[in-house]
Amino acid sequence: MRVSRHYFAMKHTILLLHGALATEAQLKFLTRELPPFYEVHSFSFGGHGGRPLVASEFTMRQFAQEVKQFIMKNDLAPVHAFGYSLGGYAALTAALTAPELFSSITTLGTKLDWSPALAALETRWLNLEKMQEKVPEFVAKLEQLHAPTPLPDLLAATAALLRSLGESPLLTPETLGTLEVPVQVLVGELDKTADVDASRYFADHLPRATFEIIMNTPHPIEKVNPDLLTNRIARFVEAVQEDMV
Repeated sequence: MRVSRHYFAMKHTILLLHGALATEAQLKFLTRELPPFYEVHSFSFGGHGGRPLVASEFTMRQFAQEVKQFIMKNDLAPVHAFGYSLGGYAALTAALTAPELFSSITTLGTKLDWSPALAALETRWLNLEKMQEKVPEFVAKLEQLHAPTPLPDLLAATAALLRSLGESPLLTPETLGTLEVPVQVLVGELDKTADVDASRYFADHLPRATFEIIMNTPHPIEKVNPDLLTNRIARFVEAVQEDMV
């Protein structure tokens, strides 16, 4: 990838935002892969990675508020945000009320189309007994990752968050149509969570969006080619910065 000399004049700040049932460690590979002339930051959302879980605060609005607070507390604005899945939704939600905090946003595998029926489908697998039966090693990993928070509490809070989005989506074609922050929407060709057609539909309503399908790629970020993802993030950051010069 061609890198403009402008990048060596100053560091550009990137904020990495993780997905559901994960922590900031999920995106550490991007910290290693992104060029050294980026200043990369991340954090774990409340209730994740051992942070206290308060059910009343385990909401998308609160996660968006945490994004804004982290940016302001660490004096990062304006930042280039990358959000995977839930993290992308939180970044876009935050940008609706504080666009000045963002230079750009890249989302990957972020489900933008929500309804009660779709939320019901997404919460079916958040059942501890079924998870222990089908993916016991994954359950053990989650318990270790989020200790001392009991995993049933985290699963219940996540299910409630998804149901809330189904009942009252924060991102709609109308709200996204007001967002002037440059947004790059990435979705895997085989992503059954974000869905290619739905992602394209919502991207079409963003005033300054680009949209790309990553071929032969399902939803889990572990299945995404890290070199390709790093390239797409850096390329978009560079394009936005060039437009600002």
